[in-house]
Amino acid sequence: MTYDSLEAFLKAQKAAPLVAPSLGPAAMIFVEDDIEVDTTLRHHLQAGFKTLLAFMPDRITLPKDLEERLHRITYDTRQHGALPHAVNAIIKAAPNTWLYYCYNAEYLFYPFCESRGIGELLAFHTEERRSALLTYVVDLYAADLGAHPNAVSLEDAHLDKSGYYALARSDAGKNGHPKERQLDFFGGLRWRFEEHIPAKRRKIDRIALFRAAPDLTLREDHTFNIEEYNTYACPWHNNITATICSFRTAKALKHNPGSTFDIDTFRWHNSTAFEWHSRQLLDLGLMEPGQWF
Repeated sequence: MTYDSLEAFLKAQKAAPLVAPSLGPAAMIFVEDDIEVDTTLRHHLQAGFKTLLAFMPDRITLPKDLEERLHRITYDTRQHGALPHAVNAIIKAAPNTWLYYCYNAEYLFYPFCESRGIGELLAFHTEERRSALLTYVVDLYAADLGAHPNAVSLEDAHLDKSGYYALARSDAGKNGHPKERQLDFFGGLRWRFEEHIPAKRRKIDRIALFRAAPDLTLREDHTFNIEEYNTYACPWHNNITATICSFRTAKALKHNPGSTFDIDTFRWHNSTAFEWHSRQLLDLGLMEPGQWF
């Protein structure tokens, strides 16, 4: 189904719920350009999302079989604050529903995703009395920028196998004391090429999987106004974390005139080929299963 605006979709949602707990978890994909749109949508459908909302400009074309499997919403994803505005609108329209969001050329991986669906993951997470799941945005990049000048290649995808770190997240309301069970995570291209990345955009943590709740609001920095949603674990033990493998930063660095001529390659001694399998991400410590086995 196609909607000519977010408002049109919200009107339809009010008349007959298209996103609801009974329909399973819903994914929101924000399409910024025409790179790997098809593969992004198919990847998340295969992960088991029962409802998929694709926010995209009119000029993007999709295969007919995909058009029939999602809700396409005409939307300017490049406008300032586009993502939090749309996500917060869906939060209000679909209470208690598990939601997920990402951009095109981003791919969600979670422990054992090759054999377990997203519904199973979130059912377990819900049983652990958790309403949000931390994801790390791990940068992917083509090893050969001569062959792939936009830095995107599924066949030649690489990632950093080390160079990730975390810092305490200070609480401005408590004289800068660290927030409980919250950290700011860094690494990947945003760390290695930080001179080209604004400081407020260098973090790689994102609460991309969460359950909608009354008065819940997503902020510009990918955190929520309800602090418990921003924690990486419950007070008793570690929880599941997931990874969003993303070409988005590599694309931006090669598209931006201020950085593209300074970068001949993204490869370094800690680069390794991406195997497109959760086991590699688990072995590298880029996500963990918590108590889920």
